[in-house]
This record gives sequence, structure tokens and C-alpha cells, in this order.
Amino acid sequence: MRPEPVERLVRALRRLPGVGEKTATRLAFFLLSAPESVAAELGDAVLRLRREIRLCEICFNLTSESPCAICDDPARETGEICVVEEPADLASIEAAGTYRGRYHVLGGTLSPLDGVGPEALRVEPLVERLRRGGVKEVILATNPNPEGEATALWVAEQVAPTRVAVTRIGYGMPIGGDFEYVDAVTVRRSLENRRQFGS
Repeated sequence: MRPEPVERLVRALRRLPGVGEKTATRLAFFLLSAPESVAAELGDAVLRLRREIRLCEICFNLTSESPCAICDDPARETGEICVVEEPADLASIEAAGTYRGRYHVLGGTLSPLDGVGPEALRVEPLVERLRRGGVKEVILATNPNPEGEATALWVAEQVAPTRVAVTRIGYGMPIGGDFEYVDAVTVRRSLENRRQFGS
């Protein structure tokens, strides 16, 4: 039986994504045995995160300054807007280091079973950005699952009246993947998204 303060911390840590009972317990005992300054620094970082982070007024990315560094960067391509579900998706694309355009974060996906309808997504601000002109392409980078596909289709319909070109990210076989371990949808997408090979 763990003391109540340890139990309370374990319960709190288990709410974090990917943290199970064992990991939460290990983290709790680490914090208990670490110098008090480590726990104080962690607590302060969490509190400051909640106080200092806000949404960018243009793209709705998480930022400490609005507009965010991406929207405020004159070197970024203004003619492309990559539409993603969440700030974490934006961070993944940025980590790849190849995309140099702008972004728009929807704040989720359509999911009627979870009570998330069109009104919950930030599509109207995207349409307003397109109406102001200067954007040539909207890249739909929602996840390749039923909710992401439905959301991409709905966003494309909302964007259509602006006459801005709409593209969808390509997806298919992962690098290093084996066909025998890949689901049928991924194989189908890989064949649909094939491209010219060689000279």
C-alpha cells in the first residue's frame, strides 16, 4: 500500500497519454527521491505552460507570442497553407524540415459519435484567410483514418467556393515496411498514390 500523496501523484501521472501504472509509479518514486529542486522545476514548468501558452491568432498553433513564429516568419511561403488536426501534427511536419509554407490548425476532427460537429472546428477562419487572397494551395494533412478522411472531405467542400487548389497528403507503404504486415487500406492507398519511377 502506497502512501496517499504517492498514490495521488500516480493517479495524476496516469492521466498523461502513454503513461501506465508502472511508468507512473516509477516517475512518482523518482520525483520522491530526486532533490526538491527537480520537483519544484517540474511543477513550475507545468504551471508556466498553462499560463504562458496561447493560440496563434492566425493559424491556431500553440505559441507564447501571437502571431506565432511561423506566421511571423517572412521567409515562409505564403501561397501554401497546410491544414492539420492538432498542434502536435504541425510539430511533426515541422520536425521533418521540408515544408516551408504556413499552417492552419483545425482543433480536431469531425466525430459525430464523440459529439464533435463542424461547428467545433476552425474552418471559417481558414476560409477567411483564403478570401483575403495570396493563397494558391491548401494541403489537407489530416490523419488517414475515417475521422480524418471525413474532415478532409468536409474542409475541401468549405474551401471550394474560394477556388483555391486543394491537395491531400500522399500516404501508403512506410519506408522499411513489409507487405505481409500492412493492412489492406494502406496497400490500396500505396497503389493509388504510385508515381513515375526511374527515367
